[in-house]
Amino acid sequence: MRQQGDIIEVSTWAELQDALYHDDWAPRLQRHRSSYVYRGLEDERYALSTSLNRQGASYLERHLLRNFIKYSQMDEETKSIWNWLALAQHHGLPTRLLDWTYSPLVALHFAVSDFTKFDVDGMLWAVNYLDPKAYLPDQLATVIDDEGSYIFTAQMLTRVVQSLEDLQRLKRGNFAIFLEPPSIDERIVNQFAVFSMMSNPDALISDWLQGKNIEWFRIRIPAKLKWMIRDRLDQANITERVLFPGLDGLATFLKRQYKDTRVRFDEST
Repeated sequence: MRQQGDIIEVSTWAELQDALYHDDWAPRLQRHRSSYVYRGLEDERYALSTSLNRQGASYLERHLLRNFIKYSQMDEETKSIWNWLALAQHHGLPTRLLDWTYSPLVALHFAVSDFTKFDVDGMLWAVNYLDPKAYLPDQLATVIDDEGSYIFTAQMLTRVVQSLEDLQRLKRGNFAIFLEPPSIDERIVNQFAVFSMMSNPDALISDWLQGKNIEWFRIRIPAKLKWMIRDRLDQANITERVLFPGLDGLATFLKRQYKDTRVRFDEST
C-alpha cells in the first residue's frame, strides 16, 4: 500500500519507534532495509524550504556560488559544480539543497533540538528515494540505470550536466534529485547525510510530491513527548557531540545536558 502524504499519529515512545521504521521491509532483499530518507522539523508548520528559498532571492544563486568558489582559496579545478554546491551548503551558504538523512533517529534529533520549540508539535518527513527516478529526464535516468543506484553522486551528475542552468534545461517540468555528498568531514559521515535538489530553485519538494506516484509519509512529533525523546536520544548518544564533531557541538550538548528543567513538567503526566 503506497504512502502518499499520510500523517502517522503517535502518543507514546513505543508507537514512535514503530513509526520511525514504518515500511522498511524490502521484499527483494528479504531484509529490513528502508528506502526512505528523513528530515526532522521542530515545528510541524515549517515548510520544506531550502536556505535559498528562505533567502528569497533565487536569482542570486549563481552569484552566491561563484563568489564562494572565488574566495574559498581552494583548488577550483578539482571540484565539479555539484561538489562545490555540497561544500557551500555544508558551510552555510544559501543553496537549493535540502538536508536529509538515511537515519530516522538523526532526523528525530533535529525535530527535538531546540528547547524553545518544545511547546509545539514537530514533524518528521520521510520520502522514498527510489520513486523519483520515474520523473527524471531520460539522460539522468540512464545514469541511474547504468550505476544500479538511486542516489546520485557528483561524479554521476557530471556525466550529464556541468551547471545549474544545464540541469533545468534537461526537462520542461520540475524534477527532484537525491544527491549524496562527498565525505567532507566527520559531520557529513555521522549525520548519514543526503541532499535533495530541485531542478528549479524556486520549487519546494513538498509541493512537487503532491499527486506524484511516490511513497512519502510524515510522523507528527507531539510536544508532550519532546522532553522524553530528547533525553532518550541523549542516552543513545544521538547528540550534537556526535553529529557536530568539535568544540561547538560539544558545547551545545553540554548546555542542554546541564540545563535545569525540574520545573518544566509534572512527571506524573
